[in-house]
Amino acid sequence: MHIQETFRALSDPTRRAIITLLQGGPLHAQQIVDHFDITNATVSHHLSILKKAGLIIDDKQGKYIYYELNTSVLDEIIGWFSALNTRKEDGNEK
Repeated sequence: MHIQETFRALSDPTRRAIITLLQGGPLHAQQIVDHFDITNATVSHHLSILKKAGLIIDDKQGKYIYYELNTSVLDEIIGWFSALNTRKEDGNEK
């Protein structure tokens, strides 16, 4: 996991909104664009950053590229935070 890239990707509200949108299942780029008041190029840029961070994956089907959440990266992040919290609860914080 490239945690710096992950946090950078998650720092933007539009990218967090895209992730929330993809919770409902895979969508192609135009379906994502339709939910925002931004250009196709801007959505493409956001998708590229999310993909580079490993937060989403893409799958070409015919003329469309579908994007979906990469839950394994999200699980790693949650696990990392949980481990930090567990150490605190166990009295092992420094």
